[in-house]
Amino acid sequence: MAMSEHPEITSQAFGDPANPPILLIMGAMASMLWWPEALCRKLADAGLFVIRYDNRDTGRSNKYPPGAPPYTLDDMADDAIHVLDSHGIGEAHIVGMSMGGMIAQLTALEHPGRVLSLTVISSSPIGTDTSDLPGTAEAYMEHSAGGEQVDWSDRGQVVDFITRDARMIAGVTHPFDDKRTRAFIEGDYDRSGGFLSATNHFMLKGGEGWKGRLGEIAAPLLVLHGTADPIFPIEHGAALADAVAGARLVRIAGGGHELHPDDWTTIAAAIVAHAQAG
Repeated sequence: MAMSEHPEITSQAFGDPANPPILLIMGAMASMLWWPEALCRKLADAGLFVIRYDNRDTGRSNKYPPGAPPYTLDDMADDAIHVLDSHGIGEAHIVGMSMGGMIAQLTALEHPGRVLSLTVISSSPIGTDTSDLPGTAEAYMEHSAGGEQVDWSDRGQVVDFITRDARMIAGVTHPFDDKRTRAFIEGDYDRSGGFLSATNHFMLKGGEGWKGRLGEIAAPLLVLHGTADPIFPIEHGAALADAVAGARLVRIAGGGHELHPDDWTTIAAAIVAHAQAG
């Protein structure tokens, strides 16, 4: 379904609407397809009403000219609430990954009455000085810099680059399926009509009003983080868990900045248990 109000946000639901709702928020440049349908159905089969959606500038949601996004991360937190409204849901369990984890944190801070529990995957604490934490791996930084040379209107170049990106952020425990990943990215590219507008996500700001206030998150917090994450090393997940009273950190051994199929059972079990407890 799509929201009638501007911006238009496309979402998809799985499971019984009578079950406890859980909203999935994906990260930078990633449409809702990066929440794999099989994982969504696993969560739904466990008794949750699962909603995933395309963030602004991804998938089939509202897109803006590249280079100067007229919105912030705070606006995207409002988008999460509007998605719930569009499904007639008052309160929900919120799960966010990477940049989506930052949006999820803002959602919990700005709309505490709407968040039953919060799960943050492969992300970093917002409104916090993280300069003392390990930074993004140098090899990934070098790869990412190469994105400036990509013609983002050229399907072949973009698919090649995003496939390499997925390989760079993969963990060290499970094999990387290049063929499956490339086919997935091609499908996501075609559904989205390209990824040019999605590059706006790298220019986003927000959350300035919550500097030093992360401890005000009232929702029960679960942090899931791969121990081999090259973008946000595990220390970022630990710092987030330490900042919120009662939070729990689950380390995904050898996991990268990813939702690897071999980790879905562990990830789903942790999310479901946290939602049930919340």
